[in-house]
Amino acid sequence: MQTETLIRNKSSSARALGCRGLVLVVDDDEANRMLLRDPLETHGYEIIEAENGEQALQKVEQRPPDVILLDVMMPRLDGFEVCRRLKKDARTAHIPILIVTALSERMERMMGIAAGASDFLSKPVDLQELTLRVNHAVRAKHLFDELRAEQARAENLLLNILPRPIADRMKQGEVNIAEHHPDVSVLVADLVGFTTLAAHIGPDQVVHLLNEIFSGFDLLALKHGLEKIKTIGDAYMAAAGLPLPRPDHAEATADLALDLMADIEKFNRAYNTSIQLRIGISTGSVVAGVIGRWKFTYDLWGDTVNLACRLESLGQAGGIQVSDLTYQRLKDKYRFDGSRSLDIKGRGTELVHALLGRL
Repeated sequence: MQTETLIRNKSSSARALGCRGLVLVVDDDEANRMLLRDPLETHGYEIIEAENGEQALQKVEQRPPDVILLDVMMPRLDGFEVCRRLKKDARTAHIPILIVTALSERMERMMGIAAGASDFLSKPVDLQELTLRVNHAVRAKHLFDELRAEQARAENLLLNILPRPIADRMKQGEVNIAEHHPDVSVLVADLVGFTTLAAHIGPDQVVHLLNEIFSGFDLLALKHGLEKIKTIGDAYMAAAGLPLPRPDHAEATADLALDLMADIEKFNRAYNTSIQLRIGISTGSVVAGVIGRWKFTYDLWGDTVNLACRLESLGQAGGIQVSDLTYQRLKDKYRFDGSRSLDIKGRGTELVHALLGRL
């Protein structure tokens, strides 16, 4: 990905400066390089040169060109081998290679095609043909770079909506994705006091503050390896142990909860606000899947999700309330402030615990 960005940026910067493209000319004869270089420079191309195959590979590594003019008959590493090596490397396989050769035999042409050559120029080179073929190759390379940039943007957008394993399955053609996860932890956090604050500030400020808060939460979720599920108004939901299982999901969720509390305090100091968090965490099984055909949503369902929501809504501002099953996973590593029984609709009496921090 980094290499693709580098190639795209170099091509874009060259065009922005008025250069039609970057051309690497590879030939062991300086006079031959000059015959190719001078007319291309006249037509606005930037030229870099290599006098043998090994040097050509180094030049491509240092600065990927838009097209390569490659001589065949060179000592030690001939043009066919250079071409094969470049085409085997995913970072350079897309660069058009025009083989420049005096060989006219059909076998040599077939060898060039087998090595991955895009086109051929016969010596002595016709200058009009040279500029036309280079222009065509550079345009094809620029179109390829733009297409790849669009694909990268589309993939990044998809990954902002869906977990990578789910996005990969959808790209392979799966439509109805639903899975049972027997052992996960779910966190629900609500911003206490934000509704009152929002009533006294403008809509742009509301969105700005929420974006600041939830963007910070997203970074912390990423740090602890949790999957952000969604935001609902001023509530935030994340889960650990899906779409890929992990044995420490309860610990990861507890660590995230503690960091969220610290983060909201830092936010209050920065913005002179008094927002508090109320967090509920539960552990158990869930059903997870993708909803929608055009606007995708990755969501969770089940008693574990409902319990996390109830623990949050019945908790105290500034507190983290966890289910008994979560507590059993954490009690040897974390500090708690006693236990209490809650009457939870649809579940009856539930033993819950207040998480304070790590031991």
